[in-house]
Amino acid sequence: MTALTLSTAGAATLRADAVVVGVAKGARGAKGAQGPVVAAGAEAVDTAFDGKLATVLETLGASGAEGEVTKLPAPSGLKAPLVIAVGLGAAPEKDGAYPAESLRRAAGSAARALAGSKKAAFALPAGTAGDAQAVAEGALLGAYSFTAYQDEGNGKKPLAEVALLGTKPREKAFKEAAARAVAVAEEMNRARDLVNTPPNDLYPESFAAVATAAGKEHGLKVQVWDEKALVKGGFGGILGVGQGAAHGPRLVKVAYTHPEAEKSLALVGKGITYDSGGISLKPAGHNETMKCDMSGAAAVFAAVVAAARLGLRVNVTGWLALAENMPSGTATRPGDVLRMYTGKTVEVLNTDAEGRLVLADAIAKASEESPDAIVDVATLTGAMVLALGHRRFGIMSNDDAFRTAVHETAEEAGEDSWPMPLPADLRKGMDSPTADIANMGDRMGGGLVAGLFLKEFVGEGITWAHLDIAGPAFHEGAPFGYTPKGGTGSAVRTLVRLAERAADGDLG
Repeated sequence: MTALTLSTAGAATLRADAVVVGVAKGARGAKGAQGPVVAAGAEAVDTAFDGKLATVLETLGASGAEGEVTKLPAPSGLKAPLVIAVGLGAAPEKDGAYPAESLRRAAGSAARALAGSKKAAFALPAGTAGDAQAVAEGALLGAYSFTAYQDEGNGKKPLAEVALLGTKPREKAFKEAAARAVAVAEEMNRARDLVNTPPNDLYPESFAAVATAAGKEHGLKVQVWDEKALVKGGFGGILGVGQGAAHGPRLVKVAYTHPEAEKSLALVGKGITYDSGGISLKPAGHNETMKCDMSGAAAVFAAVVAAARLGLRVNVTGWLALAENMPSGTATRPGDVLRMYTGKTVEVLNTDAEGRLVLADAIAKASEESPDAIVDVATLTGAMVLALGHRRFGIMSNDDAFRTAVHETAEEAGEDSWPMPLPADLRKGMDSPTADIANMGDRMGGGLVAGLFLKEFVGEGITWAHLDIAGPAFHEGAPFGYTPKGGTGSAVRTLVRLAERAADGDLG
């Protein structure tokens, strides 16, 4: 993990491999677009360029657009040999602040561009604790690289150290901001590592072992249900999905408790460590990235650990519903009926609609503890990707106010999301002549149908929300901002921020 330090040193005097400055897009004038504007924090660097840094950048074609990275050799007035100018997007109005997400993405772009470097001085706008936290998060997330399965000489190592300039290291607010940034970024990167780990190494039992080890390290109580315990407990959904695989399913409970907590939050994660579709086999071209189908469980696990590291005054329990969905002679068949943990029966019309089956059992189990709210996270439906694209997740809930609160929390955390409805008319499509409910309904609105299915298993009177992260959980394109190729850690920041709100007594 990249190290983070807060520094009072000046951008001109700190010894580093590079100094990072921010550049914004200037306002449009009567004669067209104005040139780039140097952002706060870069004054010493601008002085080293005789006050002409913006002019030099404009000559090189820089505009200040978000994510734009321009490298310049440093003039003699700087200790660092390289200047990295990163775009922040539109300049704020007079005396205004840059949005936290703009700072986060800019820092991430710079950190990626500095792969292979030992130390970089970040002279981005970080005059407040909130701005410093955003820059730190972006830099630590942008420096991420998954190299566990590569030779050491294959590619550049991540940026080793980030020195955050313009901060006040002795002030409590800045210390807390830095600590939060490190905890959240490290746990988000832990989730990314889990998503990126190949399924021959990450399967239900090994995932459970990772959770158990983390529990010992961070003082969490971890309970694991193996196949025998799942059978004894009547977890028909988890067992039904996992019965065709060589690696048996698991249900894992990871609990963080605080002695002064007044609120409790249950997080439930879909943990299909590999999804072939089962007997309803996925078509060619759809299997290669299905190691990511445990992204929800990874996000839940990481969020619980982050809550513990931050010492939040709230009880947070993570439920990881883990299984491999494989075709074999023992696999669940289309037409089979499963008896779920609640006793409700489900006719399986499509074995590739498996995530809702494992989640339903875990949601029902979590409901028994009567938490103040349940939030489940899952790469659940391709329909949600069609509806919202690859960069935002959908939010459904049995409580409109809570759905709004979760949406606001996600936006505050810097994660793009959108509230979605649970139309009652779509429930009829899941009626079954054989069982209490089918695991499939109308094809149109499939993401909403999945949400309606899960709603059936939420305990009476419990506030619940469902996050379908199928779009943003795994990024197959070129990296951007602090988002790498592969696992992204989607929803971790939203869950951590929601836990913080719960600790403050504000769940919407």
